[in-house]
Amino acid sequence: MLFIEKGEIDVLDGAFVVIDKTGIRTHIPVGSVACLMLEPGTRVSHRAAGLAARVGTLLVWVGEAGVRLYASGQPGGARSDRLLYQAQLALDEKARLNVVRKMYEIRFGEKPPERRSVDQLRGIEGARVRKTYQLLAKRHGVTWKGRNYNPKDWNTSDRPNLCLSAATACLYGITEAAILAAGYAPAVGFIHTGKPLSFVYDIADLFKFDTVVPVAFKIAAQNTSFPERKVRLACRDIFRETKLLRKIIPSIEEVLNAGGLKPPKPPKDAQPIAIPEEKGLGDAGHRN
Repeated sequence: MLFIEKGEIDVLDGAFVVIDKTGIRTHIPVGSVACLMLEPGTRVSHRAAGLAARVGTLLVWVGEAGVRLYASGQPGGARSDRLLYQAQLALDEKARLNVVRKMYEIRFGEKPPERRSVDQLRGIEGARVRKTYQLLAKRHGVTWKGRNYNPKDWNTSDRPNLCLSAATACLYGITEAAILAAGYAPAVGFIHTGKPLSFVYDIADLFKFDTVVPVAFKIAAQNTSFPERKVRLACRDIFRETKLLRKIIPSIEEVLNAGGLKPPKPPKDAQPIAIPEEKGLGDAGHRN
């Protein structure tokens, strides 16, 4: 994946090229790029969009460092392999429970209690999350009255909830971008269900308390003006510093593998790889 900002993406000699305001051209080999994250200040030519569609490179329009996701092209390189795998896991009760248990283990650093249903694990998780909010509020000296907000009107929330809503929105943006880039469906969740971003909420929760939630409480404690903007900028910086996007997709694979089902083989008439890797003359240790 590559992040691109403040440049025009075009096609030259069959490859993407980024042209900055000074006219400098930077080539991007199409065969090695699965996703282009287009940050503010980026323009895409018609030829570049056409090339991305042909070779299976996903174009995702995001905010700085992925704090928002505005639009995306065709996920998964026009293939359905991973979508079918994700749906198969979600529809199998045993596999779904295994995935949920793995998410719990990653999130809390310990295996969940045995012989618990998904609903029971969801209740245990909720209690631990509420306790974590209380501890973080106490650590940062923030008055905490519980997680309470109106998604249609953030301004009615108190300051800590306002900061938390802004922070989690940033995390959901970069998480949805990663899910789409990997070829999965944001709506097919395991803990969360029935919402357009159910899987986004599932995966974002794995990183929430290690990244954006402490940032939100820290800024809420400062009592400065425009806290939402400060939260977005702080989240942008922490996403870049921690290289969060590199961690999300391997985590998705890890939790889905815990389901215990083998990914389905692609059908014979599946969309082939647009640019197959050429076989070199030597082994993996030789240079071309």
